[in-house]
Amino acid sequence: AVDNDSFTNVTSMWSGDSYPSVGSLFTNPSYSAVAHMTYIINPSVVNETAFNYSSNEIHITATGSVFNDLSGFSVPQLAPGSTTRTMLPNINIAGEINANFQPSWQPWNNSSAAYQARDDLSWIHGRHQLKLGVSFMEYNKAQDSFGATEGSFNFNGNYTGSAFGDFLMGYANSYQQDALHNSDTWHDQTYAIYAHDNWRVSDRLTLNLGLRWEGMPHTYEINNDVGNFYPALYNPANAPRYIAGTSNLDPTGPGFATVSGVQLSSVPFYLNGIGIAGRNGIPAGLVQNHWNDWGPRIGFSWDLTGKGKTVIRGGFGRTYERVQGNDVYDMTANVPFSYQTNLSNVMFSNPSTSLLTGVTATSPVGPAGISTLANSDYKSPTSNQWSLGIQHELWPKSILSVAYVGSVDDHQNVFVDINAPNPSNTTGRAQVVANTLDVNLIRPYLGFASINQSENNENGHYNGLQTNFRIQASKGLSLQAAWTLAKAENSVPGGQSGGDLQQASDPYNLKYDYGLSAYDRKSILILNFVYDLPFFAHNSSKATKSLLGGWQISGVITSETGLAVTPGYNNSNLGMGGDTANRPNLSGNVSYPHTFDDWFSPSAFSAPASLAFGTAPKGCIRGPGLNNFDGSIFKNFGGIPFITKEGANLQLRFEFFNAFNHTEFQNLNLNYSSLSNFGQVSSVAPPRQLQFGARFTF
Repeated sequence: AVDNDSFTNVTSMWSGDSYPSVGSLFTNPSYSAVAHMTYIINPSVVNETAFNYSSNEIHITATGSVFNDLSGFSVPQLAPGSTTRTMLPNINIAGEINANFQPSWQPWNNSSAAYQARDDLSWIHGRHQLKLGVSFMEYNKAQDSFGATEGSFNFNGNYTGSAFGDFLMGYANSYQQDALHNSDTWHDQTYAIYAHDNWRVSDRLTLNLGLRWEGMPHTYEINNDVGNFYPALYNPANAPRYIAGTSNLDPTGPGFATVSGVQLSSVPFYLNGIGIAGRNGIPAGLVQNHWNDWGPRIGFSWDLTGKGKTVIRGGFGRTYERVQGNDVYDMTANVPFSYQTNLSNVMFSNPSTSLLTGVTATSPVGPAGISTLANSDYKSPTSNQWSLGIQHELWPKSILSVAYVGSVDDHQNVFVDINAPNPSNTTGRAQVVANTLDVNLIRPYLGFASINQSENNENGHYNGLQTNFRIQASKGLSLQAAWTLAKAENSVPGGQSGGDLQQASDPYNLKYDYGLSAYDRKSILILNFVYDLPFFAHNSSKATKSLLGGWQISGVITSETGLAVTPGYNNSNLGMGGDTANRPNLSGNVSYPHTFDDWFSPSAFSAPASLAFGTAPKGCIRGPGLNNFDGSIFKNFGGIPFITKEGANLQLRFEFFNAFNHTEFQNLNLNYSSLSNFGQVSSVAPPRQLQFGARFTF
């Protein structure tokens, strides 16, 4: 099968670009194929073999007229080995206008392909229903870096009190530039074997017993074109020498070396602590692989009375997952295969000029930013899930279910800046906050900027009471009501967004991010129904029955508490670099006026002290919930000779969404640094919507 998708985005994709001055043309051809063979060995034994293939490509190119380099624009490019500028640099103006202009990571290309071969054997033997299987999957991905080879300036208001004012004055808080817009090709393999037995011990008891093994060595770059930072390889005796009056490194000082066999082989890089895949004992996947990934499955179903009216069910299972490459794609920019210059407090007109000292370096080599993997702390993400429940038939066609469901998730992924200044270094950090010292001069591993280390050491758990009541087509009524009371907690950062690729807020205290999960909802109630109205449904007159009968009403009622959300605070008071996140102090109980201007009480929070993390826990605010009713009325005209033929139907539909026009608040302003709108609701769900329609089926 072949599919193709293409569209134009008016702003630069995936970038936070604010205005349609530069856009993106996105094309996405994809391909898939399946070959499947079933072999019936005998009536009790069946073997299935399958080969699956899927692939897709992404190509993104810049569109618009305001992204090419301007005549007379002479901002120098500083990354060693960088190519000639062809596009304007990225510009991020924070604060009051929060504007972004981001053309310079385009064009961008990505291609991926997955191949899977598997074989499954099913064998029915007495009371046993056995399944055995093996599988192998290879995933290949070639992806460009998102590197800003044209440079990227950030303005945050540190100098004039206004980010836009800093931009007009040419005072940049930071500057980054990648030397190369390069591409890497990543491969990974996944091996699996399993055995499973559905064992009907008796007419009342069935056991589900299984065991699965997953072999998931870490993703690797096929040409070994990737470098990783290893703290054990860093030698403080080779700390860099700085150019006087700047935080730029002197390339004639210790720790610098050239590397053969790379595109930038003539450029000396600061490589203290850097290990290269496939060289000097560094594994291709850069981390220790863990092979002891066994996943048991145990379950049972027990007919309590033997009458088929009451059944108790329970089970436990362990599953594994790999970090599917998102931990390594940014490593394309690592030295010595590329280089990312990171400078702070520089002039927009010439980022080699320091705003703090006024010194212009002749050959500035700023500390490189590194994306890295934790060598030993990289076990496969694991989820342990269990449940125990009872189902009971209250009366014919009606079932009530009550279950306890829980899970514990271990070895979840997080990014930690292991090169953030130590919190005990109060003097240096205070100078960073005061803009009198470059943060790169007080980092633990001197010579580098942030070192974002991907680690698999976070955890979380979920506990829930899940109830369900269902009536199936009884006297024209089908109804289902489900209520869940639950609590979800984890140590994965992310505030409202959750998800992967999250940055630890405090790299020296990962427990700072432990709290209610971004998907925690205390209570969820959903009721849906379909009812065939009895009017004229059994009238002896076929015409009357067809014209006036056949009415049906349905609806969905949703009532749920809001998500647990987290307030934020500007991290500039920490003096630890940009890869941290702060929160305000929680100084009282949070009350909820539930108004548009004050969903929660801002007075419960206060600003943290300088150099301190706030005390507000993650998930300490309960966001807006949802109370909604959607419904519909249908009229079927089946069987009317002059309208339809036999087997055809004409249906009139009247549908209403948010039927009671209930105002549903969405999205809160959670940034305490902006007190004027802290606690306000920023959007609402759509009001009542009505629609009419007709559908003819034949």
